[in-house]
Amino acid sequence: MGYVDVAAVGHWLPDGRQLFADVSFRVADGAKIALVGPNGAGKTTLLRMVAGDLPVQRGTIARAGGLGVMRQFIGMIGDESTLADLALSLAPSRLREAGRRVAGTESAMRAAEVRGKYSTAAGKAQLAYAEALAAWGEAGGYDAEVLFDTVTTIVLDLPWDTARHRPVRTLSGGQQKRFALELLLRGPEEVLLLDEPDNFLDVPGKRWLEARLRESGKSVLYVSHDRELLARTADRVVAVEGGGAWVHPGGFASWHEARVARHDRLDEQRRRWDEEHQKLRELMLMYKQKAAYNSGMASRYQAAQTRLRKFEEAGPPPVPPKEQDIRMRLAGGRTGKRALICEQLELDGLTYPFDLELWYGDRLAVLGANGTGKSHFLRLIARGGTDPDPVNQPVDGGAGLAPVGHDGMARLGARVRPGHFSQTHDRPELMERTLVDILWRGDEHRTGMDRHAAMAALSRYELAGQGDQRFGTLSGGQQARFLVLLLELSGTTLLLLDEPTDNLDLASAEALEAGLAAFAGTVVAVTHDRWFTRSFDRFLLFQGDGEVVEVAEPVWDVA
Repeated sequence: MGYVDVAAVGHWLPDGRQLFADVSFRVADGAKIALVGPNGAGKTTLLRMVAGDLPVQRGTIARAGGLGVMRQFIGMIGDESTLADLALSLAPSRLREAGRRVAGTESAMRAAEVRGKYSTAAGKAQLAYAEALAAWGEAGGYDAEVLFDTVTTIVLDLPWDTARHRPVRTLSGGQQKRFALELLLRGPEEVLLLDEPDNFLDVPGKRWLEARLRESGKSVLYVSHDRELLARTADRVVAVEGGGAWVHPGGFASWHEARVARHDRLDEQRRRWDEEHQKLRELMLMYKQKAAYNSGMASRYQAAQTRLRKFEEAGPPPVPPKEQDIRMRLAGGRTGKRALICEQLELDGLTYPFDLELWYGDRLAVLGANGTGKSHFLRLIARGGTDPDPVNQPVDGGAGLAPVGHDGMARLGARVRPGHFSQTHDRPELMERTLVDILWRGDEHRTGMDRHAAMAALSRYELAGQGDQRFGTLSGGQQARFLVLLLELSGTTLLLLDEPTDNLDLASAEALEAGLAAFAGTVVAVTHDRWFTRSFDRFLLFQGDGEVVEVAEPVWDVA
């Protein structure tokens, strides 16, 4: 049996600001509870507190059952860690420690054997390795290896012994996510914490996740911004907003309506409180005046004072959280009639030759399973095409993207300036700089602005409170919004968006849709967001067999 109880929990940021307070909810045995709310409201922080990564500053968190945690960074792993490292990081702590001991003693044994296979040092190292292997078995390591083998066979079609030393960075983001999710959903832990588990998954992968969550008997607390997945999987919704949280006892389909009703109710309660407060204050003032010339009224005046004081000490009911007001002004600009021409374009090892002609103002959604070449296609265009012309120079350093091997031709039209949004937000040059500093200094594509103008721009994206915060410390959704702002300020006329809604909260995703609708230019977006795709008018499908075809409507059932 697994459950999580969160009671009156509060958290304060290092600068003293309160992130949230008095958060209470329960994840019952077998329940699927979704955390929703604006970017930066504290959803990931709350998950980290439940996981034990952060201390509980106020309130209590209790849980029962083994705990499995999938953190948000999985899908973006680019270091030299291996699949064995990733698998152990997702394992129970006892197994994780036993695995590290095996790895450490094995490395020491090999080093000792190089110096002398039959030396005393080698013998001691061999004995330590044997003891580590025994501890590995006692911790359930060999059963875990059976699970690891099952998962690598499903995800990579490779046995564990072959795949275990493979660097995680060689897997696509979707494969990294699927590997972690398969391990956790098949593992023994009764409680799972999943931070944006659907990011990097293609639509078949999301449908697989929806089915597995529905059929699983585990207790799951998860963060997601995918509206379809939320509607299909959540038993209850915990909304983290306005410095607190509230629980909707139904699913996501009825959450919007419940939220509006709750806000109306809070408004009415506050109106009544204000009216009662005004009446008590007027009563106190009346008795104060009477007591000034009639000593017999002094006791009534004192009683009215006491009543008013107790009423004020109890405090007013909470006001509804302020609605996000995100205003994206993606201006664009007039380009040649043909924005992009592809003739017999073939991405090395990924696609067969295909032709494509995009016209100014087109909205093209690029669809298909993971690993079919969609992001490579976007990156090729972001670099300026096959033979980049200086007049088609990318507005955001796209020329620094990795080259894309290809045959055939991709050519941009007159006055087309591509602007690329990366799914992984990989902008290392921004990580240690504050948002105001980035806007103040400008770059070769956008002019700098003073602090007042910078804060006004950030305010439109609901980022004014993060103006003096480093880019690398922002939540994934806040980073995404800021990168869209940079594209807005850089004068792009061809937006190239790689999974732009992955980290955006619901209000931000809707604001992006509105911004794209008003954009005077051409949009090409790689997406697996079924809701977001409805706003596009052309669809390019990268099929699993290497064919690339234009389809009349979105196609999701692809391999």
